[in-house]
Amino acid sequence: MHKWAYLFIAAGAALWGVISIFVQFLYSCGFTALQVVAIRAISSALLLAGYVAWRNRSLLKIAPTDIKYFIGTGLFSIVFFNWCYFTAIKETSVSVAAILLYTAPAFVTILSRILFKEWLTTRKVTALLITFLGCSFVIGLFPSTGDSVSLYGLTIGIGAGFGYALYSIFGKFALKKYHTLTVTTYTFLVAGIGILPVSHLWTSAHLFLDWKVIGYSIGLGLFPTVLAYLLYTYGLSHVESSRASITATVEPIVAACVGIILFGEMLTIWQIFGILLVIAAVASVQKPEQKREPKAFT
Repeated sequence: MHKWAYLFIAAGAALWGVISIFVQFLYSCGFTALQVVAIRAISSALLLAGYVAWRNRSLLKIAPTDIKYFIGTGLFSIVFFNWCYFTAIKETSVSVAAILLYTAPAFVTILSRILFKEWLTTRKVTALLITFLGCSFVIGLFPSTGDSVSLYGLTIGIGAGFGYALYSIFGKFALKKYHTLTVTTYTFLVAGIGILPVSHLWTSAHLFLDWKVIGYSIGLGLFPTVLAYLLYTYGLSHVESSRASITATVEPIVAACVGIILFGEMLTIWQIFGILLVIAAVASVQKPEQKREPKAFT
């Protein structure tokens, strides 16, 4: 079962990595970044709500006062992170946007230290430094090359990582009271409701007359969102979370391959080296700490 569990986790992470296929197509049709975020949030919310209602309707019950948790996961995380990520894809490239997204563990580590008083160990600090170094190679900051990423692209890409990290922070509070399916469903419901008024999606309603647009919109909510989540969660139920996180680092690799194969993106040897550094840092920080390893900071 464990071998199959790892396969499910890898499959879920790989589906996250192909999100650019749907995003780039919707961009080519004329949708803005905010509208693509709205499409993902709304389609995902409808699919998740339908799935949960079919499997276990009781999971849809929450206390009205707890909506604050899902404002955090839905608006402050999902909406902000998706807008930054989709904008970074357009501003930089699929590969660079994906690896900048993986600065999230660094933000989680720092925020967890501040909010939850979690220890900053030697391994975590080292991983943060390696992440920073890897991102420097990816964006062309070091060594200096003509392929460097713009300041806006860098900022928006790191913003995606920060928004992505907020899900782990807000989600930690919500998961103390609710099932993971409940948290995910209401996260996307709040995200969809919150972003719809500012996305002006109705101004592009005529684009949905094309069946391809409808298909890609549903696909955006189904494959790199709902199905990816279900596969990852199923695998996670059979293996340790740290090992699952390590397996999930296939996501930026898949994203980079999609960018190169489908969109003709080119990576320098330094950018490839930077990607490998970030993946190594993410993997190392997820490994269980040795009992005798000294704490670096308190």
